[in-house]
Amino acid sequence: MNARFWEETYRARDQIFSGNPNSVLVAEVSGLPPGRALDVGCGEGADARWLARRGWQVTALDISQTALDRAAAAGADVAGSVTWSCVDLTATRPPAGVFDLVSIHYFPLPRQPDHVALRGLLAALAPGGTLLFATHDLADLLTRPGFDPDDYYQPHDIARLLDDRWAVELEETRARTGPTPAGTHHTHDAVLRARRLRNP
Repeated sequence: MNARFWEETYRARDQIFSGNPNSVLVAEVSGLPPGRALDVGCGEGADARWLARRGWQVTALDISQTALDRAAAAGADVAGSVTWSCVDLTATRPPAGVFDLVSIHYFPLPRQPDHVALRGLLAALAPGGTLLFATHDLADLLTRPGFDPDDYYQPHDIARLLDDRWAVELEETRARTGPTPAGTHHTHDAVLRARRLRNP
């Protein structure tokens, strides 16, 4: 699931996603005061646009330039509030300590023995900032050629890495409130919300 894979995926269809923000994002972020947000694996940009229209300054990252081009084209009204950046997070870390929200939705972040990419995302949060991580529940995922769900982080993996500089506010599996993606069996989401209390 590298840059070539995602480019080919987006180029194969005119639109991959619905254009609506993820329901977990809406549910968990609506009550937060707007600040600086990092949208990880932003795809076609629905979450970033939703945040920007509510006053957030958003840095939206994806490994596919095709996805980012579509996102920017659909977000002309928030052009001054969103920076679209083509980034491979396994090779490049985001700036540290500057974001009030790091939002990671359905982003297949591969496990690493030293957790370098994950620790870079955690470090991107400013004190008081919120980490929101949502993915498909493991019970809904099937191993297939080239994809093993156990190769990627789940909320409980991340929660175990958080120390006393963090407060885990929510860790749960919940039924999806929106339609199940076409051709999938994703009926439940696994969600982690945590707040960074202080810097190292």
